[in-house]
Parts: sequence; structure tokens; C-alpha cells
Amino acid sequence: MCRLCDNVNGLLNLSLFLWRQYFLPASRNRCIFEPGINLAGTPANGQLNGIGWYNSVLRPSLHLAYPDDTLAVVVLSTPAMFEQAFLPFMEERGCQGLSDPIDQCVKHCVSSAVSQCFPGQKVDVSYDYELLPSRKPKFLAQTAAHMCGAAFYYQKSDVTDHSWGEKKMCGVCVHPRFGGWFAIRALLVFRDVTVEMVQLNPPDCVPTREGRIQLLEAFNFRWQDWSYRDIICPVQTYSQKQRDYFSTPPAQRFALLTTWGLLPREDSKLQNESSENPH
Repeated sequence: MCRLCDNVNGLLNLSLFLWRQYFLPASRNRCIFEPGINLAGTPANGQLNGIGWYNSVLRPSLHLAYPDDTLAVVVLSTPAMFEQAFLPFMEERGCQGLSDPIDQCVKHCVSSAVSQCFPGQKVDVSYDYELLPSRKPKFLAQTAAHMCGAAFYYQKSDVTDHSWGEKKMCGVCVHPRFGGWFAIRALLVFRDVTVEMVQLNPPDCVPTREGRIQLLEAFNFRWQDWSYRDIICPVQTYSQKQRDYFSTPPAQRFALLTTWGLLPREDSKLQNESSENPH
């Protein structure tokens, strides 16, 4: 097994590549990488996330099948990703096949970064949209973001004396810099890299009961108005063009890309028909 210190340069290269693409790798010690390849709150010997912390909070059927001390990195997308990575991706490469264009862009950026920074290294990449044959997700994205210290995963159990009764309330992650204006995109598992570290908690951005009630009710009852994303003051939010894209029903996004000149009109018609008639 190679030690983490042997891979620090590669991890820094990965951070630079992904930052240029406006994706943010994150580790157990909050965000590993910031612009300028500073290790934010993480010593240069590379105290990163072990799989065991993720598995420790989940039932066995959801565990990732790696040793507990295996290195894993969660990749987040920032608001700038849309204009600085997605739109150029569509202009240069277009949409291949019928899969979601954002998913295609994320896969291209992450796989390119891994292949360039870690040639010959065994890195298993799972994306947030991928499912197992059992129809379960390959990994629980929000749990992974919380356990790696990137974003706090607020759930119903984090609120005392609520009035929701038995109503199901979905949880949501809040990033300390971007609030709700980010997305969890991928999990990288470095199969031959082991880590030893002290566990750190993600920043608790919404510490009050009232704030958590406001967050969960906005996310569950009014998610379309985007207000839950502003539960804290973010350093950056989605542009209007990005909001227009994500507010558009998925089956109509190909047509929207066509109006932006990013997809040939005939391709848009075929892709919209396939989205509406999956069989």
C-alpha cells in the first residue's frame, strides 16, 4: 500500500485541475483545497478522509466495500461551474447521447482530472447520479459531504420540539461558504492509499433551532423559490442563466440549450422525444 504522503503532489495537481473547472475537492478536514493550492486547515502530510467514517453512520447494506482507512475525496461543484465549465463544455463537445448534459460535463471533468493527475493509480469514481443494480445510489452524497467535513447535513433529527409530527422531512446540506448554492457531484476512492487522522466535524452554519426549522421547511415546502440556499450569506450564488436552466423541467432542457445555440435543433428534437418517451 502506498502512503498518502507519496500522493500529495498528485492531490494538489488534482485540486488545481478541478479548480480550473470550478469543481471543489473536499476532505474530512473540511475543504482540502482552496485556490492557490493552499491546504485549508489540513497539514501538508495529508490528513484526509477514511472510508470508515462514512460507513460508521450507515447500516451495513449501505457500506462502501473498502477498508476503513482507505482515502476518499468528495467533489463538489461551485456556482461558477455553470459558466466556466458547463457552457464551454457544451460549446466545445456538445451533448453525446441522451444522458443529462450536466452529468456528462461532470464526468468529463472529473475523469480527465483523475487520469491526468494519477496515471496508473487505482481510483474508483462514483457519481451522484449513478445507481447500483438494486436501484440504491452508489453512495449517499449528503452523508459523504457531512462526514468529509465539507458541508453540514441538516436533518429532522437535528431539530428539537418541532411541529412536523410523523411528516417526512428530507435533509439538506449547507456549505460554510456557498450556503445551498453548490452540488455534490462525485466520490473518489483511492484504493491503494491509506490514511490516519483525527475526525473533525463540518462547520455548523445553522446552529439555532429556529434557523434549522426555517431551512428544512424552505427546502421541503418551497424548494422551487431557492430561498433555502440563502440560509446563510453565500460568497457566490447561481447566475440568472443557471437558475433558468435548473428551473426548467429536465425534458425541456435540451430545447433550452438549443435556444442558447449550444445544441443543433434536430438533436434537441430527438433528445426531447426520448426524454418524454423513455421506452
